[in-house]
Amino acid sequence: MSNKYIVRQPIKDKENKIVGYEILYHGENQAFSQGEKNQADTNDFAAADTIYNFLTMNTDKVLRGSLNFMTFTITLLMKKTPKLFDKSDLVIQIDDSVLIHPLAMHFIQQYAKEGYKIAVNDFQFAPRYLAVLDNIDYIKLNFHTLNENALKNVIAIAHSMDKQCVAIGIDDEKLYSLAVKLDVDAMEGTYMAEKLTIKTHNSGYLQSNFFRLMVAVTQDDADIDEIEQIISVDATLTYGLLKMANSCYFAPHMKVTSIRQAIMAMGLSELRQWVYLLSASNAENQMEEGAEEFLKLSFMRATFCHKLMNYAKDIPISKQDAYLMGMFSTLNYLIDAPLEEILSQIPMVKQVYEALVHQTGRCGLLYQLTISYERADWGKIDVLAEELDVPTNLLTSIYFNCMEEVDQTWQEIMEPGKREESPSPSNETVQEEAQS
Repeated sequence: MSNKYIVRQPIKDKENKIVGYEILYHGENQAFSQGEKNQADTNDFAAADTIYNFLTMNTDKVLRGSLNFMTFTITLLMKKTPKLFDKSDLVIQIDDSVLIHPLAMHFIQQYAKEGYKIAVNDFQFAPRYLAVLDNIDYIKLNFHTLNENALKNVIAIAHSMDKQCVAIGIDDEKLYSLAVKLDVDAMEGTYMAEKLTIKTHNSGYLQSNFFRLMVAVTQDDADIDEIEQIISVDATLTYGLLKMANSCYFAPHMKVTSIRQAIMAMGLSELRQWVYLLSASNAENQMEEGAEEFLKLSFMRATFCHKLMNYAKDIPISKQDAYLMGMFSTLNYLIDAPLEEILSQIPMVKQVYEALVHQTGRCGLLYQLTISYERADWGKIDVLAEELDVPTNLLTSIYFNCMEEVDQTWQEIMEPGKREESPSPSNETVQEEAQS
């Protein structure tokens, strides 16, 4: 029996803004197209039960405040699984295996009538696709399997019928350029997940989070835990603080390698001055489009690495170092310089540096597992998890718990007026780091 994983990946428009997320599932349903029909049906039902049970328990974590594209088998449609979600948050995707089912049209028409958006994966101008054309809103086009002329024709006809086209498999700059040239409405793939349309400036911190930091450091009874928590969700603030704390100005006797150490080494007076200087030097420097998403991505990687440390065996670094490893993994996108050059300017555990720059050692395996899961690289996930002795049956729940924690913290940052009085999961993460 294969392992079961669920991952969320961004879908972006041509301006690099996120328009939704693809919910990718890997498990028994990989056998849908293999073997005899009865065996395929058995696999379909088994997979449907697994997915249904997971989604029933994790609806709020999987779909939260955004448009989500999820592929449904005929069994999942029959089980009324889409009704677990608000129709304004969900796009029902269907594959060819659904279209050839005799009951397919009935379910597609029913859900479309109820107001759900419908998408078709790997659209083709074949009779079975044309039969559902009136009911679909999105056409998903695989840029790996169709040539440029075929793509151009499909997109032109789709747009003439008011259908939106989503390019999938955009994994390099060449495919991205082709998708832009052909005027698709949105794109997804590993290249899109790591792309900035505009080169970022050298201190792209999150403005709303920086404002929270300014408020926190100016309090008469400044809370060190709160200051640490605010800085810990922002890769560039973390990097800048560590760089300052280790500068010749402070001349520390021991190298400072954590946020709390940096705060204590500088002291509140010097910390306030550092924050004021940042405020003055960047008063007119707003966050470029897309950089905010990279800050959120770095926070997600940091949290995932930190949580995986509870299971991974023989990792020669602390949970705190693992957190920084994930946090600093996007710095080369946020700061216009090679990652080796950026990391060389702050003291860092050698194993973390080697993991980020060369992806070597046990720490490199941990970092690779984090990235592989993020990219839905199913084959690598199994191999890396086995090498690290991480239970594969826990990976999906760990991932979605991290995603929920990051989403909740991000909402608090963006809408501070809605912050809950109870401690957020991110505060717990920082407290764990301080104790590790």
